[in-house]
Amino acid sequence: MNDSREQDFRQALGQFPTGVAVVTAASAGKNYALTINSFASVSLSPKLILWSLQDNSNAYDIFSDVEAFAISFLAASQRDRSDYYARSENHRLLDSDCLFGANQLPLVKGALAQFECKLHEKIIAGDHVIIIGEVTGYHSQPEETTEPLVFFSGSYRELR
Repeated sequence: MNDSREQDFRQALGQFPTGVAVVTAASAGKNYALTINSFASVSLSPKLILWSLQDNSNAYDIFSDVEAFAISFLAASQRDRSDYYARSENHRLLDSDCLFGANQLPLVKGALAQFECKLHEKIIAGDHVIIIGEVTGYHSQPEETTEPLVFFSGSYRELR
């Protein structure tokens, strides 16, 4: 696909609103984080979720080979966390953002929901790897506590 057609396709995909999440993992004794909006639920039994990682991401070596990871859904008030972990130089999870789940995976504090996962399967698809995780633990806040962080057409949006 040429660049203008690729940009048109990307813009068309942007018409689907998504939540914003941060995937976290521990590797070599350090905690890492990456902003994503490629999350999807897959199955209730077993409990499976997925996210995808671009093969030229500077975080590819960190996240493509982990055996366990966590996903934290961000609240609207955590936009700064989304922006921070989306930057290529900011993939170390800050201690001030980190808490540990029941399975000792790093999670983002204050998130609307957190899912701890063990790797179920990886699938290479185009220029991404689809990472499927089996949920081993989860926690969520009551719905009425706060609004989710939402992304649509290239920018953050509020639910009304």
